[in-house]
Amino acid sequence: METETRLHVKIYDASHERYEVPIPTPIVKEKASSTHYHFVYTKYPFGFSVIRQSSGTVLFNSTVGGFIFSDQFIQMSALLSSSNVYGLGEHVAPLKLSLDWQLVPLFAVDSYGTPEGLNHNLYGTHPFYLNVEEDGQANGVLLLNSNAMEISLQPTPAITYRTLGGILDFYFFTGPTPDKVIQQYTEVVGRPHMPPYWALGFHLSRYGYNSLNATAAAVKRMIDADIPQDVQWNDIDAMHNHLDFTYDPKRFDGLPVFVDDLHKVGMRYLLIQDPGISNSQPAGSYPPYDDAVKMDVLIKNASGLPLVGKVWPGTTVFPDFFHPMAETYWEKNLKDFHDKVAFDGLLIDMNEISNFVNGSIHGCPNSTLEYPPYMPHIDGTHLYSRTICMTAKTNVSTQYNVHNLYGYSEAKVTMTALENVRKKRSIVISRSTFPGSGAHGSHWLGDNNSTWTDMSASISGILAMNMFGIPLVGADICGFHGNATVELCARWSALGAFYPLSFNHNTPSSVAQDPPSLGPAVVNASRTALLIRYSLLPTLYTLFHKAHVKGSTVVRPLFFEFPTDNNTWSIDTQFLWGRSLLITPVLQENASAVVGYFPRGRWFDFYTGDEVSLTSQNVSLKASIAHINLHVRGGHILVTQTPNRTTTATRVNPLGLVVALDVDGTANGSLFWDDGESLDTYEKGEYTLIEYKVEQTNLTCDIIKSGYNGTAALIIDRIHVFGLNDMTVQTVTVNGQKAVFLYNSSNGVLSVSPLKLPVDKVFVMKWMAT
Repeated sequence: METETRLHVKIYDASHERYEVPIPTPIVKEKASSTHYHFVYTKYPFGFSVIRQSSGTVLFNSTVGGFIFSDQFIQMSALLSSSNVYGLGEHVAPLKLSLDWQLVPLFAVDSYGTPEGLNHNLYGTHPFYLNVEEDGQANGVLLLNSNAMEISLQPTPAITYRTLGGILDFYFFTGPTPDKVIQQYTEVVGRPHMPPYWALGFHLSRYGYNSLNATAAAVKRMIDADIPQDVQWNDIDAMHNHLDFTYDPKRFDGLPVFVDDLHKVGMRYLLIQDPGISNSQPAGSYPPYDDAVKMDVLIKNASGLPLVGKVWPGTTVFPDFFHPMAETYWEKNLKDFHDKVAFDGLLIDMNEISNFVNGSIHGCPNSTLEYPPYMPHIDGTHLYSRTICMTAKTNVSTQYNVHNLYGYSEAKVTMTALENVRKKRSIVISRSTFPGSGAHGSHWLGDNNSTWTDMSASISGILAMNMFGIPLVGADICGFHGNATVELCARWSALGAFYPLSFNHNTPSSVAQDPPSLGPAVVNASRTALLIRYSLLPTLYTLFHKAHVKGSTVVRPLFFEFPTDNNTWSIDTQFLWGRSLLITPVLQENASAVVGYFPRGRWFDFYTGDEVSLTSQNVSLKASIAHINLHVRGGHILVTQTPNRTTTATRVNPLGLVVALDVDGTANGSLFWDDGESLDTYEKGEYTLIEYKVEQTNLTCDIIKSGYNGTAALIIDRIHVFGLNDMTVQTVTVNGQKAVFLYNSSNGVLSVSPLKLPVDKVFVMKWMAT
């Protein structure tokens, strides 16, 4: 009983040491003095129950039987509190999971085209679910086990875990709200990493530029079209013969100068890195391999020699990122390459581990690790299909035990190395993830398709990853495989502008899909949506601060805020930024309107301030091809900023406030501000935190922390107040002085500007009305 809301249940063999997941978790020496739950267990038959004290709801009851604990097979079944189950990734599936006898495999695999369905395991492994009880309270359960497993979901409602090794290491989180569950979960696995400000700008990439000239031309097209962009990427086609830590000296001649030029105009550069290190280069010519051998940091086969697989550069070996020298090795090679090309972050791909041969070029031994007595229903004939042998050895255990941790371990080492090299915050975007990955980096949803179905499915994927504690997440806007139509790419560009991680990326076999390449409709939709995104970046950055400090989600489903409204439990076609901004994208072809669900309360059109009339909670909203519907929730304040083409240029512009009043005339919001890239600014107190609130007819601000001097250069130049429908505003004063304002009596919107309020000074704005 670790805390009043967290229970830790560990089932292991007391007489034999067994593998346990080697990631840090809280060490608790004293039992909590009081708890929100009861724990009850029986010895014969063995089982236990977790019960919510306040309601008596049984959250988890394993006394139904079927418990098996053996060397390579562990099984436990339990009854759940309700059929409202979310999580258990990574899969392409609806947000609310089906419990109609679904078999859910969890095993990291390189999956072409991200096939849809709970029965298809993908890149990451997240044995965590969130369960909303019938009264709207929420609980969550993490099984901290990294072995291959499958989970059976049954309509009882019930769950059955089957894992091929380790122990049963359960954490139960009792919320009681959904966001509290995620806060409690990230307290165990690690709070999300705080990204640099520029990472929240728009990213553009393509696998298949094939030259520096084509890369530079894409950037120029974006500039000429006046579309915001912060980051340009290159994929493996920029490498010399697909070798890590290299760039092609002919096709990408001049890359270092190009990157320096990006930096001069306030932009950043990312490149891709794969874990497979070529072992077939001439002796002494390729330091990444020579160093790996010298430092002895490679994964070994069952005979103790470096395991050899095959990936893009040909035969390859793989670093063991759990090795104590791995960080030194990785940092040395990153620094040597960074000294040549001053990249700002990395996308780490193929780290499931992906392998073009099954197991190794020499096959795998005939072992129960390769051929276990029970084979979970994963994609592939064997555990070693499209990856390396399960008998392979790492510093902590066999690959059989740690396979699902490879992406996690690489992200952790890569982030530490990058921060040591750059002395600033970076981003590490990992394809393969595990609980705790969010503490070290971010994620993208992999190789999707240019279809309306995949665009729609991206929403549930992004919401699920936020539940897994990885808030900086996105999908390939317009799709990776296939040719996006103009209409699809325009709609997807509008939606993608509100992904936490916003980027466009596709494959060489598809047509170019950077917005200017697809014509005016996509350019207009992209520019319009991204300018809105950039205007809202202070709000988004503040949400990432809350995620970093408290563990909250950045984007969330509607049921997170309205858990007692059962209409919200299945909605995955809309989502929220934090608690306050509702995004309702068009997800169907040839549509000029979209139906949005509005939970009870006040909702205001972000663009006009018009209040949504809720005669019905399902409202048809007009949506031209260049328009995405955004609504501000009553009771909340958004901080905005005049947008520009980059975050560097935007960050010096004036701020604004959008105040949406609740039914009682109140509202609140906050702003977190620092220099946007220094390490540990929150931990060092080098930041400013401001809270804004409205009570009665007064808008005030409170400077909670004033630790960043750069805030002094900013001003607030405009304030919009939504929801003054039942009054006529006659006078507005700011700090006692009359202010210029406009009041629209038809929709109750008050606009006060121009203002020159220093952001780091308190102020009072009052409006007098009849």
